[in-house]
Amino acid sequence: MAVATVTAVAVGFGVALGGTALADKGAAGASPPMVTRAAIDPSLVTGRGADVGFVEQEAEDATTNGTIIGPDRTAYTLAAEASGRKAVTLAPGQYVEFTLPKAANAITVRYSVPDAPGGGGITAPLDVTVNGRSRSTMTLTSRYAWLYNQYPFTNDPNADLLHPDWWITECSCVPAATTPAPAITKPFRPNHFYDEQRLLLGRTYRAGDKVRLTVPAGSNAAWTVIDLLDSELVGPPHVRVVAANVLAFGADPLGRRDSAGAFGKAIAFAKRQHLRVYIPPGTYQVNRHIIVDDVTIEGAGSWYTIVRGREVTLGTPAPDGSVHTGVGFYGKDASAGGSRNVHLSGFAIEGDVRERVDTDQVNGIGGAMSDSTIDGLHIRHTKVGMWFDGPMTNLRITNNVIVDQIADGLNFHTGVTNSVVSNNFIRNSGDDGLAMWSEKTADAGNTFDHNTVQTPVLANGIAIYGGTDNTVSNNLIADPIREGSAIQVGSRFGAEAFTGHLRIANNTTVRAGTYELNWNIGLGAIWFYALEKNIDADIQVVGDHFLDNTHNAIMLVSDWPVKDLYSITNVHFKDIRVDGTGTSVVSARVKGGASFENVDARNVGAVGVNNCGSFNFPPTGSEFSLTDLGGNDGGGTTGPWLAPWVLPNTITCDDRPPVVAPPAPSPW
Repeated sequence: MAVATVTAVAVGFGVALGGTALADKGAAGASPPMVTRAAIDPSLVTGRGADVGFVEQEAEDATTNGTIIGPDRTAYTLAAEASGRKAVTLAPGQYVEFTLPKAANAITVRYSVPDAPGGGGITAPLDVTVNGRSRSTMTLTSRYAWLYNQYPFTNDPNADLLHPDWWITECSCVPAATTPAPAITKPFRPNHFYDEQRLLLGRTYRAGDKVRLTVPAGSNAAWTVIDLLDSELVGPPHVRVVAANVLAFGADPLGRRDSAGAFGKAIAFAKRQHLRVYIPPGTYQVNRHIIVDDVTIEGAGSWYTIVRGREVTLGTPAPDGSVHTGVGFYGKDASAGGSRNVHLSGFAIEGDVRERVDTDQVNGIGGAMSDSTIDGLHIRHTKVGMWFDGPMTNLRITNNVIVDQIADGLNFHTGVTNSVVSNNFIRNSGDDGLAMWSEKTADAGNTFDHNTVQTPVLANGIAIYGGTDNTVSNNLIADPIREGSAIQVGSRFGAEAFTGHLRIANNTTVRAGTYELNWNIGLGAIWFYALEKNIDADIQVVGDHFLDNTHNAIMLVSDWPVKDLYSITNVHFKDIRVDGTGTSVVSARVKGGASFENVDARNVGAVGVNNCGSFNFPPTGSEFSLTDLGGNDGGGTTGPWLAPWVLPNTITCDDRPPVVAPPAPSPW
């Protein structure tokens, strides 16, 4: 499927370039600037995903004298981790130029530059001009990118296998008592290549103005990959006059000294005087957790108020197992009653996390917060953007941007109830973009609605691990890279059982259905996984669109060692559109059954149903039953996708058929 790739290797290891060099593609006046959402025509995802203040433009659609890379959906390549699976590579002296589709005074550039030969990253310049003038220089860095090796990864490109007794695999779900991995070529499995940088332009430019990104001739980066440009019209700073202003308590807006103590004093004063805390424009150094309870903290806006910190190594591990601390706003631990009435808005949190240590609490937002709101934050370079350890209830998370995380974007972990995550934008998470994980206590009554999740490097766009009466609706999920799907419903990781109902409604997935390297098979854009328990709650999948699927659109599976223990039942698909599958519409590798009504499919690359059941192949038919409730139309070259395979649940077990790349999605 790959047309061209840039192999993901650092300076000193060589770089293989491919694609077509373009000479000033898209000359002035040729066509209006192309605007996308998740690298797709916005008309195909109307009403779904987050309503954001910026406009997205892909570098491969802009004017450039660089080299387009991709499309590629192979893990561990620069093109595969790019939005839309394409990007532009620039050598020193080359440029990519975007035409602004709307007035803007701020831009965000998503990019990649090489790692240092021994790891740890480099910095490199990128010149920005508008209409050939108003030059400024962004400083790009790879310090927060470039991970290697097996889970939980390393920053060292020269490292030997972290787990030489494992299969070459991405997670600890494969038992240790397996065939040891053979010798490897270093660097082994580089990944997590991209980062992004924001820039205020200093004035407002009009639609039609030209923003050119040029790699200076003397750049120390052998190559620079530009993935996309977001442009935005940022409003003036928010001012709160009557408040506990952190400057009055000694905070340093220039970031030269640590302001954590000043923040703590302002919070204490605000609580005594029943005031809000206000953080005016500036960059504030904070190198530890700020504990919040019964307090409102407002910034001037996430472009103006930046709370930035170093990751600090602890002298001895904390009781929770952390070996580092860093910037973050934390509610009290649930064991201490948690926090309530916390309201955070209008600032950025920038961490310094460069490696994955699962015991570390180095998240942007953490702890337990009930009856609280988090709105309008911009979080990057932390381990997890927001990680909540319940029990807790009634949290509203809205209008936030979470990017460039080492692990999850957001995780409701253990007993989070009656809470909403709405209109948030998540890009380049190192694990699940959004997750509910019902470990020990069920997450219940929660809703993930109208969020956009793009390019999770590992795992899923949205994952629901157990729980009761939860809803995933109106989201847009694009480009999961490996070991996951756009949406996963999983009985795994010690999660409590699914009970009550789970509603997955009116979501759109794009370029999902990745390849599962552990199993050596393709996944579905939506993936049901019965690993530790039956999945038998009332699950309604209604109104979802699965577009441009690399392999399957829908997958229901158990793992081989437990295939005769666990089943998936009571799943109902209705009013679904499937536009393009590399292989099948449905892949079933489990016992149980599901019903299908008004599931319309087109551009199907293989037989519509891959039904292996639980691999016992009884003469009576598959152990997985597909119930046809009518209206299941369309298919591919093999005919109607469902009709021939329903009764008597015909066994059509072919896990690895030839992959037929589907055409680009189009209006239905």
